[in-house]
Amino acid sequence: MTAPFLPFTRPSIDEETIAEVANVLRSGWITSGPKVLAFEAALSEYCGGRPVRVFNSGTATLEVALRLAGVGAGDTVITTPLTWVATANVILEVGATPVLVDVDPITRNIDLDLLEAAITPRTKAIIQVDLAGLSVDRDRLYAIAGKHTLRVIEDAAQSFGASWNGKPIGHSFGDDRDFVSFSFHANKNLTTSEGGALVLPADIDTGLCERLRLQGVRRFPDGGMDVDVLGGKFNLTDISATIGLGQMKHLAAFTARRRELARRYFARLDPSLGLELPVADFTNCNWHMFQILLPAGADRGKLVAAMKEQGIGVGVHYPALHLFSLYRALGFREGDFPQAERIGARTVTLPLFPSMQDSDIDRVCETLTASLPEIA
Repeated sequence: MTAPFLPFTRPSIDEETIAEVANVLRSGWITSGPKVLAFEAALSEYCGGRPVRVFNSGTATLEVALRLAGVGAGDTVITTPLTWVATANVILEVGATPVLVDVDPITRNIDLDLLEAAITPRTKAIIQVDLAGLSVDRDRLYAIAGKHTLRVIEDAAQSFGASWNGKPIGHSFGDDRDFVSFSFHANKNLTTSEGGALVLPADIDTGLCERLRLQGVRRFPDGGMDVDVLGGKFNLTDISATIGLGQMKHLAAFTARRRELARRYFARLDPSLGLELPVADFTNCNWHMFQILLPAGADRGKLVAAMKEQGIGVGVHYPALHLFSLYRALGFREGDFPQAERIGARTVTLPLFPSMQDSDIDRVCETLTASLPEIA
């Protein structure tokens, strides 16, 4: 009997949440309403009481954070080349210039040893990324940012449920002038199907954030309105917020199960295969993804095809973004960021999601072991 297809990720949504979504649909209030407010309140509590506003994507939260931080034409923003391209795209969207810093070969996050050298008088902010849910060293990051009076916009799209030194990501690690951007896309550890959240600094006007989220409109008690800033259409629906509320009840269990599955990968993957494994962090990391690096010279395309033929889905997260045509047109070239290029060319994301069975991990490892000799 053929085993069912195993995707690299799958959301876990319980029947109670499905029933609550049906109730929202029956209520007639399906766009932003009371469920959005309840979800924001729950997220604020999770983030230590900080103000939180939800959006229809994590990308929107990054763009709005840049606008709230006053980033625009003539400014530069430092980020990593090893991330989903949205991280850098939003910098271009607000008219600023992305400055890329190579990644640490072990953590695969932005190399903090190289960060300070990239700072110039034009630098306005830093967007770091917690790749695969492994936290960037917040202590060092905020020491550098504080020294140069820079805003930090944490791209925590992959690290909801992760922590740094025991403090959940979403809490403030600096002087409470930091933004934190979460994504709740379907493949994230907590999903709203599509969506995101922005944790706001103490000195930011939440009303301005809300106006940027919805066309810049300011409403008055007498029914009048005004538009005093150019906003977008970024609001989250009550349908999505209801899914998020249901997911939050299971976040701790989801994270614990992901850590168990990651441990099993470490136990089952054969060290002699020549794979580079991620950092074995079972305290701070939320194990959003389990990423291996193939041996040098291995044909990744053949491996992806071989795994799919055996009913196993794997992903590629991420190619080094400076090699995309859009960024080459800005002057970036192959060889600029060798670690990001090396990792981006060899990375493979193995299946990892809470409803997986231990036997699924064994199946992935066995199939991978059998396939590697064929792709060398």
